[in-house]
Amino acid sequence: MKRTLPSAKDLLMRYTPAALALSLVAAISASASFSAPPEQLDPRAAALVEEGRTAARAGDLDSAIDAYESALTVQPGSVSVLLGLADATRRTGMQGKAVHYYRAALEADPRNLDAISGEGLALAEKGALDKAGRNLTRLKSLCGNDCPQAQALATAIASGPAKPRVLTAEAVTPKPVVSEN
Repeated sequence: MKRTLPSAKDLLMRYTPAALALSLVAAISASASFSAPPEQLDPRAAALVEEGRTAARAGDLDSAIDAYESALTVQPGSVSVLLGLADATRRTGMQGKAVHYYRAALEADPRNLDAISGEGLALAEKGALDKAGRNLTRLKSLCGNDCPQAQALATAIASGPAKPRVLTAEAVTPKPVVSEN
């Protein structure tokens, strides 16, 4: 009995159903890894986060930072706490520290739009417009041009870096006081 080699059509018909089934399993398992359940905060951390939000809304950014840092000690690595802390530090003018917190949040959740946008805003305010532009490109690929995070970052990049606060030497020179000995 002579054995013939299978044709390409036979191989295609034989292995296509198995390949489709494996592709479907891979697609489902890959998409399930991106849909993580929402983060549940410890009640103490949640109270501290709310205290931080209230202080930030009132304009007391130092108290907000203290509350967020306390919440971070209660629940280390929490993305929502890191985002609040990063936003408060960025608003106080400490963009470098804010970038650090945004990057820590991105390590835990690489597709977090608020973290990508916040990091881009801090970079734009710092003057690193090329790096902020990369964040904008990443945002547009994730959510499109119409998402509020992409629009806010595009506006910040267009406005350029924040004006540095310049303090002249005359402003801090003490007035000489003449006294008798």
